Amino acid sequence: MRAVVQRVTSASVRSRSDSFPDFETVGEIASGLCVLVGVTHSDSTAQADKLADKLAGLRIFDNADGVMNLGASDVGAEFLVVSQFTLYGDTGRGRRPSWVDAARPDQAEPLVDRVVERLRATGATVASGRFRTEMEVELVNDGPVTLVIDV
Repeated sequence: MRAVVQRVTSASVRSRSDSFPDFETVGEIASGLCVLVGVTHSDSTAQADKLADKLAGLRIFDNADGVMNLGASDVGAEFLVVSQFTLYGDTGRGRRPSWVDAARPDQAEPLVDRVVERLRATGATVASGRFRTEMEVELVNDGPVTLVIDV
């Protein structure tokens, strides 16, 4: 699994599809982490659990001295988790990305859901996007702090 993690002061995701033709807000958070999650073919629940545990303990929030030394649970951070198959886009050849490394939706959706459920089990507030829809993510990056995590 691969994640792009941004520390945010706010974030939201809007979604639309054939069933929901107008964009509607399906998830939003205040201060916390916006996490774009990509799944590849070899991923399993073990990677989903590892990613969720890493996110929950990631020490990228400032302590009283302004040093990034506090985890999400230490500061009551919220999470916005959005599936993002394009994180596995391969641009090695040409200008058009290949998506062959991205898992199909029937494999990816339960694993992204597992990340969300495991984060919620820590007591965190977790919002998410809507799978298999067009989404717009809006955020205010705090810092800016942005990390790429591969598990």
